Amino acid sequence: MKEELQQLIQSAKSKRKEYNKFFRKLKQRPPKDLDLRFKQHHEEVFTEIDCLDCANCCKTTSPIFYDKDVERMAAHFKMKAADFFDEYLKIDEDGDQVLKSSPCPFLMEDNKCMAYDSRPKACREYPHTDRKRMHQILDLTAKNTRVCPAVAKIVERMQFS
Repeated sequence: MKEELQQLIQSAKSKRKEYNKFFRKLKQRPPKDLDLRFKQHHEEVFTEIDCLDCANCCKTTSPIFYDKDVERMAAHFKMKAADFFDEYLKIDEDGDQVLKSSPCPFLMEDNKCMAYDSRPKACREYPHTDRKRMHQILDLTAKNTRVCPAVAKIVERMQFS
């Protein structure tokens, strides 16, 4: 990972309390244009940051795999869904289907995904900063500041806009 991106993650970790306070305020009084503001910052930041320079999400976290994701991924690898589950997935403490291990077994050395076109919905939507009803996932967004340098940068900009 590029040093600048690592620094963004480290900075976000050190600002955890500050970010949590910011998110508590957003939850108490979400601005009417919250989704629009997140989306605008998302679009700006992703012109500056290339996920292939980082892939920290793929290295440290697991997406939730819904049944359709399992079926799609299994088909991609020409496997039965049950065999795909047995080889790569487990049920976590929340009852979700997640990867058995990290980094993601589909992450290649160049930070590309060997199953990119078939990847799970959670991977397709990550880091979730350009969606509607952002007020519903502010806790997740706070956690993602410590995983994704782009989210950290988006939140920094949100605080000062």
